[in-house]
Amino acid sequence: MFLVMGTIFYLSHQPGDSLHLPDITDLDKLLHGMAYGVLAASVLFALSPARYRHQPVRAGAGVVLFCLLYGISDEFHQSFIPGRCPSAADLVADTLGAALVVTVVLTAVRCRTLTPPVR
Repeated sequence: MFLVMGTIFYLSHQPGDSLHLPDITDLDKLLHGMAYGVLAASVLFALSPARYRHQPVRAGAGVVLFCLLYGISDEFHQSFIPGRCPSAADLVADTLGAALVVTVVLTAVRCRTLTPPVR
């Protein structure tokens, strides 16, 4: 979890003119969603499995909220970096990426616990 957070911080700390992304529409939003999806997965991995098995909605909401708050701090951090500026659209992409991964992981965990073992 801390490695993912540090990587996001490092990438956010790069000046705007040093980031050379291909000219693909909304690629940066996709990358934001992917990064925060990985963050959400790492936070879920850090939680006790009992926590998200017995209270999946609460655990999932907590993970998404954590990612949202980290995204807010990341956008604030970017306001101090030359060539970078905070973006509400980036924050939406961050939150959607986290929510998507949380939904997929918790749905998979739920399906796995509801399926009887094959003998």
